[in-house]
Amino acid sequence: MFQWIRNRRRAKVRQRPFPGRWESFIRANVAHYCMLSAAERAELRELMQVFLEEKDWEGCGGLELNDEMRVTIAAQACLLLLGLPHNYYRNVESILVYPSTIIPPERQIGFFERVDAPVETALPLLGQAFLRGPVILVWDAVLHGARHPELGHNVVYHEFAHKLDMLDGAADGTPPLADPEQLAEWVAVCSRAFKELRHRASGGERTFLDSYGATNEAEFFAVATEEFFDRPLPLREEAPDLYRVLSSYYRQNPAGRVDNACSGDG
Repeated sequence: MFQWIRNRRRAKVRQRPFPGRWESFIRANVAHYCMLSAAERAELRELMQVFLEEKDWEGCGGLELNDEMRVTIAAQACLLLLGLPHNYYRNVESILVYPSTIIPPERQIGFFERVDAPVETALPLLGQAFLRGPVILVWDAVLHGARHPELGHNVVYHEFAHKLDMLDGAADGTPPLADPEQLAEWVAVCSRAFKELRHRASGGERTFLDSYGATNEAEFFAVATEEFFDRPLPLREEAPDLYRVLSSYYRQNPAGRVDNACSGDG
């Protein structure tokens, strides 16, 4: 009953006229949007309307959150869903947005805690996704990544890829897949690519994928997702098998969109 009511409400939200100001924000800030077909853009806008309404949004660190920020984030998060069976990121309730890079407080040592190794220094954060918690984003990084896909760094794609990965209850680099055959191919291809990245990164070699992806399998999937949407042609050239399994999972072909745009057919 509750799902029926929710679906009915979502259908009404999707039918609302999409504000012209929102459209202008997406066109100005999200480079990928203009490569979508008319049908894809229409579907993305409807996804966004539900996403914007259902999630709790909070500006942090003195940031006054406005429509441009929410719409720019929503467009990128929902792009990942465009071909997927989904429930509007059911594991995301809140999105916290800071104005600039966050430096977490140093971890305090407990009074009775025994320390056998140096305490890790707090590192600057551009974003973070929690298994059973919010997504944290930094606005200046969000905007820069959305406008400059050629750099291959997009904090929204990265953190929401983590949330897709976490849908099965674990952040292990393997999101829920359609069937055992797809899972087997995913494990074979991604494991091989991850091990190769880790080997090259540990040897100080330059790598096409950001070496941060060598941290663990979850970060590998998030970094690969950034490249898949931001720099699909180089990814298809450098790692065709990885591009193929990501395309099969997301049910999208960003390289084809770029090909069409370059040929004038988009």
